[in-house]
Amino acid sequence: MGNSEISYFDVGIVGLYIVATLLIGVYVGRRKKSADDYFLAGRTLTWPVVGFSLYATNLSGASFIGLAGAGYSSGLAFYSHEWVPALILIVFVVLFLPFYMRTGVTTLPEFLERRYDERSRVVLSGFTIVTNVFIDCAIALYAGALVFQAFFPHMPLWLPIVLMAALTAVYTVFGGLKSVAVNDVIQAIVFIAGGAIVFFAALAAIPSWGAVERAAPGGELSIFQPADDAQVPWPGVFTGLVIIGIYFWCTNQVIVQRTLGAKNLDHGRNGALFGGFLKLTGIALMILPGCMALVLYPDLTNPDEAFPTLTLDLLPTGLRGVVLAAVLAGIMSTVAGVLNSASTLFTMDFVAKYRPRTSQRALVGIGRLTSAVVIATATLWATQMHRFGTLFVYLQSVLSYLVPPIVAVFLFGLLWRRTTRQGAFWTLLSGLTVGAAGLLANEVYGLIEIQALYAAAILFAGASLVIVAVSLATEPPPDEVRTLVWRPQLWRDESRELAAKPWYVNYRLYAGLLFLSTLTVVVIFA
Repeated sequence: MGNSEISYFDVGIVGLYIVATLLIGVYVGRRKKSADDYFLAGRTLTWPVVGFSLYATNLSGASFIGLAGAGYSSGLAFYSHEWVPALILIVFVVLFLPFYMRTGVTTLPEFLERRYDERSRVVLSGFTIVTNVFIDCAIALYAGALVFQAFFPHMPLWLPIVLMAALTAVYTVFGGLKSVAVNDVIQAIVFIAGGAIVFFAALAAIPSWGAVERAAPGGELSIFQPADDAQVPWPGVFTGLVIIGIYFWCTNQVIVQRTLGAKNLDHGRNGALFGGFLKLTGIALMILPGCMALVLYPDLTNPDEAFPTLTLDLLPTGLRGVVLAAVLAGIMSTVAGVLNSASTLFTMDFVAKYRPRTSQRALVGIGRLTSAVVIATATLWATQMHRFGTLFVYLQSVLSYLVPPIVAVFLFGLLWRRTTRQGAFWTLLSGLTVGAAGLLANEVYGLIEIQALYAAAILFAGASLVIVAVSLATEPPPDEVRTLVWRPQLWRDESRELAAKPWYVNYRLYAGLLFLSTLTVVVIFA
């Protein structure tokens, strides 16, 4: 083992990165005059910014630790969480994004109101804000603090939580989405660089790939695991994981807000597809280093020690600082995305809707205040998470239980004109209630036993039955909703439009290339 100390030089690199992030965020975020400027970057984001921002927001500093640990203990199974989203983003740019962009909505609950009614908007917005504060943001801060404790064992847990929250809040509260998105570009690049450094260092340290295969003889180096696998069973990949992915990448304000801020539909589409290509890098940046650590350090007591051990043992002073900056970048991107989402939802779905005379300047001020309240609340909650033991491990699978009815409401609304406002509202209400009960019964109290991905598929089937039954039993929606429902004629009209454009601006070409790239990677590691 090499020198396991983090040097002052490494800490200095992280410090310079923090200063640069804050200065860029404040500079980019100056002169925010309207709500559209603050919450959607004035709808000026170009496709590279959209793509990098999608990728960075999805990551967290814990991705390095958790996915490398999964590679160490379980092999490649968790890579399904990276390649499935690449395919889902193709569905997003074909089906979801055109309707979001053409209606000009600021939030996804607002889109539900246009398709259904006010009740669905309030339910989804309220649900998302609560999960933003107490799950997404708090878990990102808590997990990030655990990561830093792996590198600095004597650091008290509350210190990195408070520091990360304060740093992220400075440019997010001040600058809005544009500051977040521009910093996401930098953070994504730093994240990729940090992951690549560890990957190539580990690759150079192992005798051969054959040594990795010999260290994992039980089929762990296959993406697809048996149907009774406790973590990622292969049928769950094509059922529950797809449902969760549709929610996260197609109907989740935190992610979709980046595409809503794009200059136009083409930039939004190409940015999303670019993000899909970036997702495919996860196998090299996060999973395979953990698999290679199994050769180098076969006796680790905790799989989550794989990434810190690789970093401290294989990298020289200076490069360790780059990797630490990458960890911080992932945390800040996630927290910034959640803050921006929560402030947008509260301001636009509640304040602007119910107090329509509120000035643009006041809306921006309310958005900033909301971000500050959210980060303060999430910080306090994150510092107390250690008191709840494994409860918050279970809460990380909360999406399996709570999001199926949301996915059903969006999918049926876009694909079936007969879906009614009553069907949507009662599906959301009943689905969230049953899902919460299932989460408590299965994951917390152990009253029933079912794998989370299978639970998601079952709950989605139940939500689908409810929305169909209630819709057929209630009055049909008005004719105006036809403009918010997909039909084959839209595809044909778009084909004629694309035929008149140069080939290199045809998003379908890039979607096809992303599909083939994903298929190739999956076949190689199947």
